[in-house]
Amino acid sequence: MVKGLYTAYTGMVQEQRRLDVLSNNLANSTTVGYKKEGATSVAFADELAFRIKDTSVANLPVGIGDINLGVKVGELYTDYSQGSIRLTDEASDLAITGDGFFAIQYTDKQGNTSIKYTRNGEFTVDNQGYFRTSDGDYLLNQAGATNSTTGQGSWVRVDPLQTYTIDSQGNIFQNNVIVGQVGVIDVADYNYLAKYGENLYDLVEGGTLVASDASVEQGCLEASNVNVVDEMVSMITIQRAYEAGQKMIQTEDSTLEMAVSQVGRV
Repeated sequence: MVKGLYTAYTGMVQEQRRLDVLSNNLANSTTVGYKKEGATSVAFADELAFRIKDTSVANLPVGIGDINLGVKVGELYTDYSQGSIRLTDEASDLAITGDGFFAIQYTDKQGNTSIKYTRNGEFTVDNQGYFRTSDGDYLLNQAGATNSTTGQGSWVRVDPLQTYTIDSQGNIFQNNVIVGQVGVIDVADYNYLAKYGENLYDLVEGGTLVASDASVEQGCLEASNVNVVDEMVSMITIQRAYEAGQKMIQTEDSTLEMAVSQVGRV
């Protein structure tokens, strides 16, 4: 009976973890370029149970069968599927269709500089013509993204006093002349991508950058790939599973109370 309490408990903990992931997805359903997360479940390994202090067989434990101790979180994963493309008609807004990421020169609060990757193409052009994120970080050009270099020579820049257009390859035109190229790069194995926060990704050790065949869409943004209706349905399912665990614990508790108060009286 006590084992039943642990089984119900682990199930409730798992549903709570799934709810945390789902809540984060819903909170970012309007975040540009956000990729939803999911959680898998896996059972604890079966264990062979033995009778304790059984003297029927001298000095040998007697097995009574396998038991399972419940469920746990298997892994958290990210769904990198394409989000819908939303038209904004803002020249500095860019969207990627296909597999790939914008490369960003990111500077943290301590002043450390590194390269991060994102699908969020909501950029602005400052008074010097540099493409920057909402946090002020610089968008890297194709050379900077491919070679993982930072610095002023690796930033995307235009003449802020003139209009510009960007084609599907990321080439930037002003006065019918190419003045730069937006850096779009891909990763050979997305298992080597880790969420950093602020809608950015880190390339972890062992990851390899490869050329991207994605297209760049100017005047558009990629919406989150979170389906709010699906997430709400999943929330109801999680709630029902959590309630089932609660009822199981209440039933086990009542059974234990009867065993202690009534069976012991006999």
